[in-house]
Amino acid sequence: MAALLVGCGGESSDHAAAKPKTTAPAHNMDDMSGMAMGDPSATAAYKMPDAAVVEGTFKLLDTRPPGLDHVKGTAWLAQGPKGTTVTVKLTGLQPGASYMAHLHARHCSADNGGEHFQFVKGGPAKPPNEVHLMFDADSKGVGMTTVNNTRKTGKGAVAIVVHPSDALDNRIACADFAF
Repeated sequence: MAALLVGCGGESSDHAAAKPKTTAPAHNMDDMSGMAMGDPSATAAYKMPDAAVVEGTFKLLDTRPPGLDHVKGTAWLAQGPKGTTVTVKLTGLQPGASYMAHLHARHCSADNGGEHFQFVKGGPAKPPNEVHLMFDADSKGVGMTTVNNTRKTGKGAVAIVVHPSDALDNRIACADFAF
């Protein structure tokens, strides 16, 4: 958990890709084991009925590890009657590798997204106080997942950052949401 907090600026968020109901790997975050942090078969944020949807395009960050120079993708954040839904889809990832994404409280241009967005600032650095997405890239390097939170982020979650799950201090890409 300490690596998660240090690597991503103090808080965390959710993401998933190639298999249903991904949970955090026990070797990274023991106290988050069993928490749903993404479901690639869930209704995507951009398809949520009666929801306001914002979209962001991922941009590579200088802190990315070697071999991830071709990562591209999109993130969607929907807010509606059922709370907040976030979907990410990325290509150019290392096939079979695990990744994590988090909502952030600052734009990508401000310290690569700064700290994680939290519903209760200073609260627990895990769901449900943060939105985390865990996912694995498929054999073609594609990762996609969706996660839901019963609360709305409002305009407080302005970006999303993706990391390799085994090197959370290496931010790969960031996407600003266009509110």
